[in-house]
Amino acid sequence: MTDDQISHAWNEPEGVNPRGTVVVLPGRGEHPGAYERFGRRVAADAYRVRIAADSGQAAKLLLDEASIAPRVLVGADTGALHAAALAAQGAPGLDAVVLAGLPTGPAARAATPEEPVDREEDLVLRSACPTYHGLLDRAGYRPGALAEPVPEELLAAADLGAIAVPVLALHGTEDAVSPLDEVRRAYAGLPGVELVSLADTRHDVLNDTSHRTAAATLVLFLERLRLSPELPEIARAEQPGGTHGGAA
Repeated sequence: MTDDQISHAWNEPEGVNPRGTVVVLPGRGEHPGAYERFGRRVAADAYRVRIAADSGQAAKLLLDEASIAPRVLVGADTGALHAAALAAQGAPGLDAVVLAGLPTGPAARAATPEEPVDREEDLVLRSACPTYHGLLDRAGYRPGALAEPVPEELLAAADLGAIAVPVLALHGTEDAVSPLDEVRRAYAGLPGVELVSLADTRHDVLNDTSHRTAAATLVLFLERLRLSPELPEIARAEQPGGTHGGAA
């Protein structure tokens, strides 16, 4: 699949060998164009970034001849559920999955014709980043989409316990759509999951004011994955005297 057949794609800098492939599945109401900032940042570290229109295209991109291993699915909101479902089904070519802002139930809140979702309130639910708000507007996002119920069949298909590849979960501490406490319970008991919370971050965890930290956390995960599916340490917090604390 060539770049001109993909609506949004970013490659490694010219003259630099590619280090892997990241396929992104956006969530409710999001347009692929809203991931331009994310795509450029991750591609600058030599990871090819492709934004998929749906699960079917994501599965094809994993097997595309232009995709370089390791091949990683990154899903946001309901895109995280679709990514988890593909991983649970053992999608060919998939080496790991990143779940950002995973929904944990059919609906976080409800909208009615009498009380429609306000656009500004919707943006505040998503992110505190004004630059991202502008990206959403220019990309033609759909206000109120976060009030849409998540299909029960999608929740069932996203069987976290059936995922055999490494999983990085990114979640905002201030996510009012999918609260962190509920997400902790959803991931509990799954030894293959690394859950990282981002302080003062809302639902669109890849595109909030902490987007640089989210991207850096993703790249560190990718670098560890390149070494081994066991995700060996690369960076280690050392204490004076020769002992060390937490590992990354």
